[in-house]
Amino acid sequence: MKPTCRILSSCRNSTFFGFSTAKCLHNLSFNGNSSKLCRNFERNCQFHSNPVYKSGFPRVSDDNHKYFRVPDWSFGQSGVISRPCNVGATARGVFVIASVASKFRNLSTSVETRVNENNFEKIYVKGGINVKPLVVEKIDKDEDIVGGGEDSGIEAFDEKVLTENQEASGEAKVEPIKREETISEKEAWKLLRDAVVTYCGSPCGTVAANDPGDKQPLNYDQVFIRDFVPSALAFLLKGEGEIVRNFLLHTLQLQSWEKTVDCYSPGQGLMPASFKVRTVPLDENKFEEVLDPDFGESAIGRVAPVDSGLWWIILLRAYGKITGDYALQERVDVQTGLKMILNLCLTDGFDMFPSLLVTDGSCMIDRRMGIHGHPLEIQALFYSALRCSREMLAVNDGSKNLVRAINNRLSALSFHIREYYWVDMKKINEIYRYKTEEYSLDAINKFNIYPEQIPAWLMDWIPEEGGYLIGNLQPAHMDFRFFTLGNLWSIISSLGTPRQNKAILNMIEAKWDDLVGHMPLKICYPALEGEEWRIITGSDPKNTAWSYHNGGSWPTLLWQFTLACIKMGRIELAQKAVDLAEKRLAIDRWPEYYDTRTGKFIGKQSRLYQTWTIAGFLSSKLLLDNPEMASLLFWEEDYELLEICVCALSKTGRKKCSRGAARSQILV
Repeated sequence: MKPTCRILSSCRNSTFFGFSTAKCLHNLSFNGNSSKLCRNFERNCQFHSNPVYKSGFPRVSDDNHKYFRVPDWSFGQSGVISRPCNVGATARGVFVIASVASKFRNLSTSVETRVNENNFEKIYVKGGINVKPLVVEKIDKDEDIVGGGEDSGIEAFDEKVLTENQEASGEAKVEPIKREETISEKEAWKLLRDAVVTYCGSPCGTVAANDPGDKQPLNYDQVFIRDFVPSALAFLLKGEGEIVRNFLLHTLQLQSWEKTVDCYSPGQGLMPASFKVRTVPLDENKFEEVLDPDFGESAIGRVAPVDSGLWWIILLRAYGKITGDYALQERVDVQTGLKMILNLCLTDGFDMFPSLLVTDGSCMIDRRMGIHGHPLEIQALFYSALRCSREMLAVNDGSKNLVRAINNRLSALSFHIREYYWVDMKKINEIYRYKTEEYSLDAINKFNIYPEQIPAWLMDWIPEEGGYLIGNLQPAHMDFRFFTLGNLWSIISSLGTPRQNKAILNMIEAKWDDLVGHMPLKICYPALEGEEWRIITGSDPKNTAWSYHNGGSWPTLLWQFTLACIKMGRIELAQKAVDLAEKRLAIDRWPEYYDTRTGKFIGKQSRLYQTWTIAGFLSSKLLLDNPEMASLLFWEEDYELLEICVCALSKTGRKKCSRGAARSQILV
């Protein structure tokens, strides 16, 4: 039986590559009777551009490029792309060429900019209904396609090309591990490779967990965007970039699907939480592979994954930094998908704050845990994604409004988090003496925080040296819990000041027994207990005190802790945590999380052979072996952002800015 590979998109207002379409049924079906292994369409179907670059991707970052061309598409018809596919086989690849039939006047991807538009950019297609369909031609890999003329404009994904790109761009090369791998590392690499998912013969991600003894995997047999990030990092640091490239392009296609929950669809640009490769039977003993995404419509609580798009942007930058393959970022479809995510995040609303407003359960903590509002984890990832986008966006007349919006948001968000989320002994004492009900532009207690909100445990817990960013901030509400992921990413992205970043690690070290214990690291501290647990979690039996998201210990946080420690020059702290985890993870069969106050027991509902536990450990080991690679993954302080102030652009005197206080904190 010869399987086919297909992506089905049944929609009314769906998009493909970010372009709006008419009422249609998109059927991108990959069929064929050849025995040769099919290659990933997104990787090999390259768009023609002027001029044609070696990599085969259109370079849109050059301001001199006044136009570009994309494949003609019959938006009003059913598009069929055929290609041979032999799942599970190892054979030569098949290349795909997109035949461009229309000229710029027939199919335009020009960007219309309107100064007062909330969406910043309107992307439209001219003549999108009656253009000729996409013509696909298969070419054997052995043929001389590289030197076959300018019309092809295609080149295979080649590690040699990536090495050349690294040398040309001055990026650090991935050096092999010089020391001998430990038994735990060898086992981890075998498990990670066993967790790889293939789509039409090409690797496209890793399953969330791969426990052979699990009879009810639920959705743990799917590829999650946030879960794949440590796996992607491990492969990239190992010099294996193909799976990451495929993952980025496949999830980009899935972004364009229409999502509905009870007849309501969220905004365009939303990335799926996960996807699954399903095998669907056809007639005459044939079958096909289909990518089936989940945007939250099947998730517990039906919550949209806000962090998926942010992680995708962060991973896109990491892929380019480590491999040197910047051509992927410059592709038309990638640039369009990037803009769609940004437009969704930067859309104006009723909120008065620069932080991103989300519902409970919209990130790694995907169950009700009282993080609705402006959780630190989302703000840190949002800030990181904006800084990534600032580097990767093609700057031209069509994107200048979006770039301006990014710069303004970065400046406002960094000030907001540094000024209002930070607590240490001095700040807590200040809150303790707050006056309330202040109605004034000069109010000190701007969020009307009542001193009685300061929990009793915090008074004795906060160390003399050190501090952290609180979990959430809303009017008359401060969530004083310590959330590890948000604080670590604040260090990595320089959302916190250098002084704050140093203080966070100092506090983790001072409270090692509480935040690390027997297994790094607590997802949050402290746990909700008693009546507080009943009210905030809704009596969630999985999130009981010191379990799962309610104070459980998650080994996958190890790689982010390692990255933060390397940035701040505290490698010995990361090494201590990695050594502690290595003693138990393999023996305990790589659990998802650990329970109890000190992380002593395997979680009561913890999945075994959890992939991001495995990948987080491997990524940490690789970063410690090659700490110079970490510099490609974190950001230093951007002093230009401190000079950007939206308030200065206003002619009214009603806006009063206290940025001098935040700017003064930059000095270490």
